[in-house]
Amino acid sequence: MRRFLLLALVLVSALIGAIIGAYYTVRYYESIPDYTSIADRQKVRLPAGGTPDLNFESAARQVTPAVVNINAVFGAGEFSLTPMDLNFDPLARPSGSGVIISDDGYIVTNQHVVEDATALEVVLNDNQRYYAKIVGQDPSTDLALLKIKAKNLPYLKYGNSDDVVPGEWVLAVGNPFDLNSTVTAGIVSAKARNIGILRDKNNLQVESFIQTDAAVNPGNSGGALVNLRGELIGINSAIATVTGSYSGYSFAIPVNLVKKVMDDLLEFGSVQRGLLGVEIRDVTARLAQDRSLDVVRGVYIVRVNSGSAADQSGIEPGDVITAIDGQEVGSVSELQELVARHRPGHTVQVTYRRDGKSTSVKTTLKNFDGQAAITRLPVDYVIEGATLEDLPYSELTRRNLEGGVLVRTLTDGKWSRGGLKKSFIITHIDKVAVDNVEDLNRMLEYKSGGMLVEGVYLTGEKAVYGVNW
Repeated sequence: MRRFLLLALVLVSALIGAIIGAYYTVRYYESIPDYTSIADRQKVRLPAGGTPDLNFESAARQVTPAVVNINAVFGAGEFSLTPMDLNFDPLARPSGSGVIISDDGYIVTNQHVVEDATALEVVLNDNQRYYAKIVGQDPSTDLALLKIKAKNLPYLKYGNSDDVVPGEWVLAVGNPFDLNSTVTAGIVSAKARNIGILRDKNNLQVESFIQTDAAVNPGNSGGALVNLRGELIGINSAIATVTGSYSGYSFAIPVNLVKKVMDDLLEFGSVQRGLLGVEIRDVTARLAQDRSLDVVRGVYIVRVNSGSAADQSGIEPGDVITAIDGQEVGSVSELQELVARHRPGHTVQVTYRRDGKSTSVKTTLKNFDGQAAITRLPVDYVIEGATLEDLPYSELTRRNLEGGVLVRTLTDGKWSRGGLKKSFIITHIDKVAVDNVEDLNRMLEYKSGGMLVEGVYLTGEKAVYGVNW
């Protein structure tokens, strides 16, 4: 009888261990996205929107739970202060807004909201708080993708910014002056506005803003511009002002560009820009007269780079581009946006005028280096003297960890000067979970100054270090 009870106890213990191991394995698997397109995930998760009516209340009720407050902390020294550890006036903290775009915690915001931040705190509409990691940033469009560790979140469905028309009612939702969930209404005033505020080291900035008269103020940056269906049509980014506050017009990045940038940052960690390889300017009545053009709208080709996509397609200086993929192009801003929606290697149809005739050609876009290829960020397994390894799932489940990076060997460098020793498993950086070596690479790319490193040794001893990065 004792033998039977002992055997039963062993079997029950094994079953419980298997269930617990499976639970933690599933948790770890869920921490790594199994998709590379947020737009595709949305199609599965949300039904199509209906025909809108003039009902601000319905759209506002739908949108506000998916718009968050982002508090950024900028610090240096021997280790970082994190947002939840700060007790001073929240109005003194740099803050902005963000939009949840997936049920598992991806958030879009402006790059200028998170630039140079030591740590990021995301506050949901219901006051839940999370630490966020930066998945990627793109200064050329002023967009950034963040991730919080959460599930079953409310989020906004992408709309279609190409369908937006001047005169259409829109709502702006954000956190101006740290006033959470503020909703303002207005109309679309214009599209494809270039106001000259973005800068890029390679002169690849894209400004094709949706202009509205919905009130937007400091703190609204990164918030949502939505139609009356509650669909996201833009990310509020700028205001036209001489005082620093709203003076009548605001500007949002169109969602069709946002979609492409978010998927690039999700999959590759950086934006994959397809380029025609031309120097361009707007066609005006004066330019048309001076160059004897037979059109007064379009994009004039000043120069074609040798070996570029345009060059190989037969496009020449003096041509006027009038459409991309059949969509009319009337300005440099429109052309830049339409082309920026594509990756290197993608083919677009370019329609242009030459000598009074229209011609359409298929053009395969190239990257900045002249290659029709995607550039992936390398994963570095040796950083500052530390040889790093991903832990196998079996080891993670055995230790009840959702993720982590093992420091296999260690020589002199920032890690060792911060006190780390070999056989340490890095599980968190500034309170944000580390999934694997690739994830750690991305996190370190945006770190400077001090950072808090948490983890556990293979012996089971937990430790926390302040590392000056």
